[in-house]
Amino acid sequence: MNVRTAPERLRKAIRDAGQPAGPLPQPTPRARQFDMLLALAIGIATLYYAIDNWKQQVPEFPPGAVRHVPPTGLGGLALMATLALIASAALALRRRYPLAVLCVVTAAALLTPYDVSRLTFYAFVIAVYSAAVHSPYRVVTLAAMPVAVLLVGTSGNSVKPIVPSQYVTLLILVPMAVAAIGLRTWKLRTDESRARLTALEREQAEALRRAVEHERARIARELHDVVTHNVSVMIIQAGAARKIMKTSPEQAGEALLAVEAGGRAAMTELRHVMGLLTMADEPEGADGDTDPTDTAAELAPQPGLDQLGMLVGRVRDTGLPVGLTVTGPPCPLPPGVELAAYRVVQEALTNTVKHASGATAAVTVEYGPDRLRVEVTDTGGRPGAGAGAGNGRGLLGLRERLAVYDGTLSTGRRLTGGYRVEALIPLEAP
Repeated sequence: MNVRTAPERLRKAIRDAGQPAGPLPQPTPRARQFDMLLALAIGIATLYYAIDNWKQQVPEFPPGAVRHVPPTGLGGLALMATLALIASAALALRRRYPLAVLCVVTAAALLTPYDVSRLTFYAFVIAVYSAAVHSPYRVVTLAAMPVAVLLVGTSGNSVKPIVPSQYVTLLILVPMAVAAIGLRTWKLRTDESRARLTALEREQAEALRRAVEHERARIARELHDVVTHNVSVMIIQAGAARKIMKTSPEQAGEALLAVEAGGRAAMTELRHVMGLLTMADEPEGADGDTDPTDTAAELAPQPGLDQLGMLVGRVRDTGLPVGLTVTGPPCPLPPGVELAAYRVVQEALTNTVKHASGATAAVTVEYGPDRLRVEVTDTGGRPGAGAGAGNGRGLLGLRERLAVYDGTLSTGRRLTGGYRVEALIPLEAP
């Protein structure tokens, strides 16, 4: 434990007192110009006062007589002018070096005869104010200010007032006017700050609303992509099993197994999506243990291009012939890009199953040097049982998903019949 003695603490306090409590003042050009004009005005006023006071001390001579001014009178005038100019000129640096200006003006005020204290009094008041406002050396300044005020206030023994009686009213009114202007400025700044705060709150509320809408759209897109494909396949498989249940029980059983597999796949993807949305663990079972199958499903990565074969296989089981072609050397892609490409194929094949029963489909994945191209085409067919249930949300969701990666989606009918879906996703250069 580090225990400091009293002398060490005193030395540390003295050393810290000489350190600035904040950044050194950096006055703006306009502030420097104002300080120069203030120093010039104070210098002219005090110099005029010095000359006028000196004239009052010179004896009057009869008209026509030879005037003779004693040398001491000229020396007094030079002293008063010098002190007035030093005190007023120092004010030009009152923002940049406030503590040094206070010391210089205090020294000039102490050297000023008490009967002409007005020469440096006004400059001293401004110097004290400047030190209190602008000096970063707070400890030294707070110690120097009362000392300077005490020295200047007790110097001399004359009872002649520093401020003329005709200027007392002005001396009272000027601070009141300055205080009123400061109060008005503070009120205006407070109103501006309140208006900015209100506008910021509105912007934050609007941003939150947009974020909520975006999140809702993302959830709807994910659920659509996950559910629509698997449910469409399950409906077709279940319908086929129902039709051949009596005539071909074995084929009906295979169709029902495909329905079961599609349901499990749908549940797996739903658990994965809901896990990402809630970021919470699945509730434990009655015996306190979680289902290993569910845990494995949650830990499984989202589907990518390496699972296109399984996707195409499930669609083939519905009776839709699908060809898969991959061109170009496969390269590792970000998970988001692979998921977007997978969803394009999934949505396109789902639409083919629903709207082109009896057609033939083809899936093409082309790895290019700067882009990934995914195309799904079909030869056209008759609408299936769920063809009228679509609302176009699937293709809109694909465009939104691809837009995240600066990808584009092109859809439309083919001249030779059927439908075509093409996605282009730019790839970053390695």
